[in-house]
Amino acid sequence: MKLSDTGEARVRGYLFVLERSLRTFLPNDVTTDAVREIESHLRERIETATASPDERQTIEKILAELGPPLRVAQAYSAERTIDEAVTTGRFVPVLRAIWHLAVTTVAGFFTAVGLFVGYIASFAFLAIAALKPIFPNNVGIQYVHGLPINLSAHFPLSPGTDLRGGYWVIPISLFCGMGILVGTHRGARAFLRRWRERRVS
Repeated sequence: MKLSDTGEARVRGYLFVLERSLRTFLPNDVTTDAVREIESHLRERIETATASPDERQTIEKILAELGPPLRVAQAYSAERTIDEAVTTGRFVPVLRAIWHLAVTTVAGFFTAVGLFVGYIASFAFLAIAALKPIFPNNVGIQYVHGLPINLSAHFPLSPGTDLRGGYWVIPISLFCGMGILVGTHRGARAFLRRWRERRVS
């Protein structure tokens, strides 16, 4: 179907709003490529559409099937972010993808909460390993009534606090911290990979 000036103006208006929406989620250079890709898909749909007396109705039907510009921008940026996270496995893209799913889906939110706990726990162990050589008397295993309660750092050290443990605390903390960090990060990538596969299917 060949567009009239009015139909062309409607398509350009849609693409303009789409570009503005994409710029809130993606960098400028990526936005330009994304708009070109979506425009190519849109014009291909229009070209293969059966010509009808009511051009406006045909265009509106195609645009409705594609979706509102903001929703298309959100979906496109989500897919691009998740693809980058799964492909590279880098920490920042994975966090960005998890954050995106957390604010847009219920499953993503609860998964993000669990992953957040894992990342915080790993950083806490790594912080203890880093603080032990600097503050040897403030970091160790806390005992209450002769029973070990937790591995922690206390600032300031309250009178009567029973902290035990030498520098052997450092390798244990490093082992726990790195183990939790690697496990959490692998879990995040596996979740994103399953999410992408489900979207593709």
